[in-house]
Amino acid sequence: MSQTMTSNALVANNLPVPSALGSLDAYVNAVHQIPVLSVEDEQALARRFREHDDLDAARDLVHSHLRFVVHVARGYNGYGLPLGDLIQEGNIGLMKAVKRFDPAVGVRLVSFAVHWIRAEMHEYILKNWRIVKVATTKAQRKLFFNLRKSKKRLGWLNAAEVTAVAKDLNVSEREVLEMESRLSGRDIGFDASADEDDDRAPPAPAGYLKAHDADPAQAYERADSEDNQLALLREGLAGLDARSRDIIKRRWLDADAKITLQELADEYGVSAERIRQVEANALKKMKALFAA
Repeated sequence: MSQTMTSNALVANNLPVPSALGSLDAYVNAVHQIPVLSVEDEQALARRFREHDDLDAARDLVHSHLRFVVHVARGYNGYGLPLGDLIQEGNIGLMKAVKRFDPAVGVRLVSFAVHWIRAEMHEYILKNWRIVKVATTKAQRKLFFNLRKSKKRLGWLNAAEVTAVAKDLNVSEREVLEMESRLSGRDIGFDASADEDDDRAPPAPAGYLKAHDADPAQAYERADSEDNQLALLREGLAGLDARSRDIIKRRWLDADAKITLQELADEYGVSAERIRQVEANALKKMKALFAA
């Protein structure tokens, strides 16, 4: 197979990007409308690309896995970087994976691509971590620039050192611990680099490790199923009258304080049995959507 296809070639072939669709929500909704490929269709497309350098087949493989990139990117929200940028970096990793995917190996593309997707995201995080704002107030900036030289050793501060640093810099102990966590969080080494677009590049160490409970294909299917069930739940709630919707939300969807039948009965001026009947009818209507 010819391996001349580059990431830019795929980008030029109608690959959706958040900026082109106007908003991240629109992009996420768009990629979730793209059907998931069956094993047979995925194998056929992969063979077309590998044997005939068919860019249309490659594009279809990429499109069908864009939702998985979104799923992976959401796992890196804690770094304070734009989700849309993480997704686009992950898309580059997905395209590199499609370029190297061999259907004869007998694994799903999602299982092969997950390491390439994460490698691109890791590289982006490492390059941009230093420009993420870790200090926003004057006191935090002072703490940021003085904390390292105030530490007496390379390890984490002990309780006495935290107290001493807080007193010396006139900040709270909580702020010292938070800033130390931010500083230490930057000293992270990842297991793969996406700098080289080289077919001979060795796989990451993670590629040799087995995790029987973390199959990317299964995670992908679970996430897709959860998204579908959430959409059905919203559709079911939208089809209820205002009272039924309020009862279901407060009885089943309020995680903070689940209200009782009697409390709702007192609020609506009816018996608790009537509230139970309304609730049962509403749940029956909603269950019909999930069973369809």
